[in-house]
Amino acid sequence: MSHQHFPSKEYPEDVHLIEYHDRTILLVGTAHISQESVALVREIIQQEQPDGVCIELDEKRYQALTEKKRWQALDLKQIIKDKQLSTLMVNLLMASYQKKLGAKLGVKPGAELLAAAQSATEQNIPIALCDRDVRITLRRAWKSTSLFKKGYLLATLFASLFNETKISEEKIAELKQKDVLSELMGEMGEILPNVKKVLIDERDIYLSERIKATTGQRLVAVVGAGHIAGIQKQFPIDNSGMLADITTIPPIAKGWKIAGWSFPLLVIGSIIGIGLQKGEAVAEASILYWILAHSIPSAIGGMIALAHPLTILSALVVAPFTSLTPVIKAGYVAAFI
Repeated sequence: MSHQHFPSKEYPEDVHLIEYHDRTILLVGTAHISQESVALVREIIQQEQPDGVCIELDEKRYQALTEKKRWQALDLKQIIKDKQLSTLMVNLLMASYQKKLGAKLGVKPGAELLAAAQSATEQNIPIALCDRDVRITLRRAWKSTSLFKKGYLLATLFASLFNETKISEEKIAELKQKDVLSELMGEMGEILPNVKKVLIDERDIYLSERIKATTGQRLVAVVGAGHIAGIQKQFPIDNSGMLADITTIPPIAKGWKIAGWSFPLLVIGSIIGIGLQKGEAVAEASILYWILAHSIPSAIGGMIALAHPLTILSALVVAPFTSLTPVIKAGYVAAFI
């Protein structure tokens, strides 16, 4: 295949050239809510006519972008069975924030990644989805974060939904500059080091190895600008031996499992002990207190979320019982209803 491409001196500043052995990789750094990035991606693919186009997407995120009714087809039963409800909630919060910013600029989040896939398909250029499964990424990040930091992360994401800070293409261009991004990544590393390691550092390694494994002498790789520096650093290094480790979800420690089941046994044992020592009436009062302490907040939460009356009722009924098991939570049942 012949190539008509920019001389290196004419590449836009968001395009980075990597010479790897006898291969050439053009890294296109983008912002996921930028119309300029959409235009740049189409221009580079059109003019370069590469042997392949690598995209910072996994199969699930690609389907979400290309299938408009993907959410209607979600199997909530399977999500609950796989214990992915908390992962789904974090994903929804992140997606909602990006959607809010994108709406201000008139572009959907991930539009440049979808444009890369469409442009390559139109020109019969093979595409390679090079990102790690988003479920693995989010679950590894969740498991690697302490309880306090989890609360901080969720509070930050939730607060971002109400942030009215104005953003423009000029502001995005400023944030995409290498020095600004490095500073932001450094700050994130200080505040949430484990989250940065999973969301950024591990994916830099994964993306690099998947790009290297893609067939073709000349490739275009479309990735978020925040990954450019990391990919450039990792590309010369053979990290293939790390892939198995960073694509697995760490198992729950036995200590947490024991602690999870110890609490309900302690509660039940305490109520039995109260009944034996202070009588049946006191034990019944304790049980009633337990029921009200869990049912009322759960029902109020459902009301605040404007849930269906049956959902609110289900939360009211099941909360006292699900609180006694680390396996099923009231939120799972309410979501299922």
